[in-house]
Amino acid sequence: MAQPGGRTVTEDQAALAVERLLQFARQNGMIEALDIYQSRNALLELLRLRAPYIGDVPEERMDSPSAVLGELLDYAAEKGILEADTVTHRDLLDAKIMGLLLPRPSEVVRQFHQNDQLFGMETATGQFYKLSIDSNYIRMDRIQKNEYWLAPTEYGEFEITINLSKPEKNPREIAMLKSAADKITSHYPSCMLCIDNVGYQGRLDHPARQNLRVFPVKLDGEQWYFQYSPYAYYDEHCIVFHEKHVPMQISKFTFYRLLDFIEQFPHYFIGSNADLPIVGGSILDHDHFQGGRHQFPMEKASVETSFRHPGWKDIKVGIVNWPMSVLRISTHQRHTLIKFCETILDMWKTYSDPGAEIYAYTEPNGKKVPHNTITPIARNNGRGEYEIDLVLRNNRTSQEHPDGIFHPHQNLHHIKKENIGLIEVMGVAVLPGRLKEELRGIRNILTGKQKWNSTGSLPAGLQKHKEWINWLVKRYGQSLTEEEAERVLQQETGRKFKQVLEDSGVFKRTEEGQAAFRRFLGHLGFEKM
Repeated sequence: MAQPGGRTVTEDQAALAVERLLQFARQNGMIEALDIYQSRNALLELLRLRAPYIGDVPEERMDSPSAVLGELLDYAAEKGILEADTVTHRDLLDAKIMGLLLPRPSEVVRQFHQNDQLFGMETATGQFYKLSIDSNYIRMDRIQKNEYWLAPTEYGEFEITINLSKPEKNPREIAMLKSAADKITSHYPSCMLCIDNVGYQGRLDHPARQNLRVFPVKLDGEQWYFQYSPYAYYDEHCIVFHEKHVPMQISKFTFYRLLDFIEQFPHYFIGSNADLPIVGGSILDHDHFQGGRHQFPMEKASVETSFRHPGWKDIKVGIVNWPMSVLRISTHQRHTLIKFCETILDMWKTYSDPGAEIYAYTEPNGKKVPHNTITPIARNNGRGEYEIDLVLRNNRTSQEHPDGIFHPHQNLHHIKKENIGLIEVMGVAVLPGRLKEELRGIRNILTGKQKWNSTGSLPAGLQKHKEWINWLVKRYGQSLTEEEAERVLQQETGRKFKQVLEDSGVFKRTEEGQAAFRRFLGHLGFEKM
């Protein structure tokens, strides 16, 4: 999407941009031939254009509507249709523009079910994903700016991303948003996931969602809804959210819902963030899952130690070779798997091992506070079995680690200090955008472009990395080529992310930690095979 303060666009050019956008919508099945007249008039009204373009419209096939939307937003800014020419105001208007070109939600659902019946679920989800991109709900022009690389480790290759898809706001816009936020009293919709978001006009502190489409899904007899994530951290990244604004809760019903989903969408995985602060995701007040069509590094990781249980002969159980504490459970028997996972969950919630710093509860101020929970992930494996990975979590804090004992420790906050949610747990690092420029600054030190020694000062943005820079310089020197420095930083950033996950594991990857893991399994009645 074009940034604020763009070019001058004439009324004639804006009218042509409308026709190009209509052509794009028609080519991509968003509107049909008879819809063009109404859609054109709606766009003319919104943009205060007196008449449509009367010249020849060039035949073209655009991959994305973002460039032509940029022209219309520049025109809207110039004509005062935008209250202010900021990223936020432009995003509010372009969602409204694209919303005028989309089928009604019920029509989208009908088309989805028709595609499923005629061509199968993979085609149906693929077409729905394409619509979410074509409608600019998933802003691919921004997402493609993210940096991505693979980092080899002893656990396999981690996927490292630097999230650059969120555009920078200038100080004027930040001040404007803060001033507006002080005056906003609306709490509708209740959160970013509520079904009320469909078609919502948005406001300065809540994104517009006129171009959002969802479809209903039944999970364990309850109404849930399926949509794609606007952030698309991986292929066909979807969100499945409860019809009601109810908080996250991991319970036996979670496993029924997970398996219901992969039976309906066998080509997708699905997982849930944990339901406690620190170890959960960013949204705890609305129950939801995340899924998609991506094989994560954790799925590729092998089982390093297998166990058996005399009471569960149809179940395969093993510890996964992974920096966090993961049990992989598989079977052909759906009901058996659900009951087994429920048993593990119930036992883990009440399990304490002081030698491993694991306490199921603490009682500050005399009130019992739970600390143990799980991050569950379900999929159909290559053997045709149901497979669930249970990642054991604990959110206890201490004076030494006030952000979390099983959370990235202070020495890693220069790389990652946010919660380690489902996506990171599975081996995809979502790192803050600030790192792009900071890594560039470190690269300049490693190539000798910027002279530095351990007693010297650093630019403000690099100060947080001082210890790391000192270590890097001692190991690699200051005469690397650009390519060598980039390769080193990608590798070492991957190593830092590995340490982030190791910090987050409840049973450490040490001899003592793995002995504690086996103690827990022994407590459950498991025997090593």
